[in-house]
Amino acid sequence: MMKNNTGEIGDWRLEIGKISQSPISNLHQNVLGLLQTMRPRQWLKNGFVFAALLFDGKLRFSEFESIGRVLIAFILFCLISSTVYIMNDLMDIESDRQHPRKRQRPLPSGRLHPQVARIGFLALAIGSMAVSFWLDGLWLTKLSWILLVYLVAQVAYTFHFKQVVLLDVAFIAAGFVLRVAAGVAVIQVARFSPWLYVCTGLLALFMALGKRRHELVLLGNGAGGHRAILEEYTIDLIDRLMSIVTTGALVAYGLYTFMADGLPANHTMMLTIPFVLYGMFRWLYLIHVKQEGGAPEEMVLRDRPLQIDLLLWLIVVFLVLYV
Repeated sequence: MMKNNTGEIGDWRLEIGKISQSPISNLHQNVLGLLQTMRPRQWLKNGFVFAALLFDGKLRFSEFESIGRVLIAFILFCLISSTVYIMNDLMDIESDRQHPRKRQRPLPSGRLHPQVARIGFLALAIGSMAVSFWLDGLWLTKLSWILLVYLVAQVAYTFHFKQVVLLDVAFIAAGFVLRVAAGVAVIQVARFSPWLYVCTGLLALFMALGKRRHELVLLGNGAGGHRAILEEYTIDLIDRLMSIVTTGALVAYGLYTFMADGLPANHTMMLTIPFVLYGMFRWLYLIHVKQEGGAPEEMVLRDRPLQIDLLLWLIVVFLVLYV
């Protein structure tokens, strides 16, 4: 009789243990984990949405409506990009456990229940798309379609193209171009140049290749175990590709500064070229000497010389276009 009672007590404790591990019992931990998986730090990338506002000369108090529209587009892009981050982490739980840093993320570390992540993914995707289509009806823009193309492209990247050499970094770059296009879609641009799409795409390729290089250096011979596509790359190949992209980006930006319509006739926009040149040189220094590059947004938030260079570039651009 005592044996049976002991068995029942053991079963009862086991059930309590299962309940304590459920998403509901760890709600606070799961909410924090979901917020971390949304990666607020990486929302810095969505700042490319403001490119149209800055370079079209609409960053003024009189353009309150345009600023408000771009700000809403920025928020929607933050939400839709967060759905992509959640989806990526759900797909890469096992491979992330092999990575020295990514294993600390909420999903691979067990701090976020996969079911909570799936619910968060659906809620963010459906909610942000619904709001964007509603705004399209009010503003007569194509913001919702740009967001939809971005989401579909990222789903295609996650399930297939992240394993296709060269196209994997191309899809990353396309996401940044779509961010710029979203800003253009919600305002009436008059001076925005298509050259900026080229510059954005090349800059994004530059950062994506730097991230691949960092992964190869960090993981060494075990790189393929974390991300299979890394077996298709070598450090020498990435360095050659980065040289091509760096040259292309600098040439494209230089051509923009004195060939694009809507810029001052005295070509003072060329004064911004040294800041772009230094910024790319500094990025290469951080990648090759400091062995960084795995998280571009962290590099921008942490490296003081890069921050000062970016601030000075923005100041000179503002003076040229607005003063």
